[in-house]
Amino acid sequence: MIPQNEVVNFYVNRGGKCPPEEKPAKMQKRSFPTPSTGAAAPVTPPLQPSFFEMTTILSFDYFAREKVDIAVIEVGMGGRLDSTNIISPELSLITNISLDHTQFLGDALEKIAVEKAGIIKPNTPVVISETQKETENIFRETAAKKNAEIYFADQQSAYPIPASDLAITTYQQKNFKGVLKGVLCALNVLQKCGWNITERAIQEGFANVCKNTGLQGRWQQLSANTAQPLIIADTGHNESGVRDVLQQIQKTPHKNLHIVWGMVGDKDVEHILDLLPKTAVYYFCCPPLPRGLNENELQKTATEKGLQGKAYTSVQQALQAAKQAANKDDMIYIGGSNFVIAEVV
Repeated sequence: MIPQNEVVNFYVNRGGKCPPEEKPAKMQKRSFPTPSTGAAAPVTPPLQPSFFEMTTILSFDYFAREKVDIAVIEVGMGGRLDSTNIISPELSLITNISLDHTQFLGDALEKIAVEKAGIIKPNTPVVISETQKETENIFRETAAKKNAEIYFADQQSAYPIPASDLAITTYQQKNFKGVLKGVLCALNVLQKCGWNITERAIQEGFANVCKNTGLQGRWQQLSANTAQPLIIADTGHNESGVRDVLQQIQKTPHKNLHIVWGMVGDKDVEHILDLLPKTAVYYFCCPPLPRGLNENELQKTATEKGLQGKAYTSVQQALQAAKQAANKDDMIYIGGSNFVIAEVV
């Protein structure tokens, strides 16, 4: 399975720049040495890695060949068994926890915390962005067993939050501040560990987050002018993320709401669909990966939930249909999965 370039570029970049267009396919074809023999072994069947495992391999290979000084690696799902969890980091950072991927990680915050705690490494500091009563002791106990110094960012002295180029909407304020506290605490810990990170560098980094990272898909406006309907793409896909996005939609002026929606099959599809407004017109699609939920199956389940719309064979077809149907004072929202957003940004 060859990941599409736009999806790989959505997840992998160096200094805000995506890999050259030809690199993902070339990188997959390259043979990688096996740890046991050192002989070259192509990453092809019978190994059959998942999309995320393949993307992780490609990103590690890309970063190594580019000789990056610092790599920021985000876990895909959970942590303990995640394909990224082969590294020996300088520091681990865990943000707030909510119910997501429950069929794999567990149906309670405590169970998910056990999986998240899997990235805590021996003798390596760990920062927890937000104290949650259901998970605090799990992180403390895991850190103690591994002799890892633990910091709860919201229990530390208040860090002044620098100005940022991030366009933060109302719904993102809580999450944004929580994440920033964790990041600032992590930087402080790294400084204590001997890293030469100046306050000026921190200020400049926060002022240029989008430029430096290529961050996309966070309440991102895709419409070019007021002659078009407002088009917003957002990667919120778990319960808390979807609830927050829907609150922001309610606060955004519009006449009719059109929703381009696609999901992966390992989500709690029915529960998420229950959250969506029944007054919107839906354009169901399937993100382009094996885990993607078939658009017809999604439409069938959504119809049973009172959501009305048609199914389309691609994200782009669904978006084009929404554009054709919407008036300039309407709103088009694109969401449901990171992989859907990667198709349009």
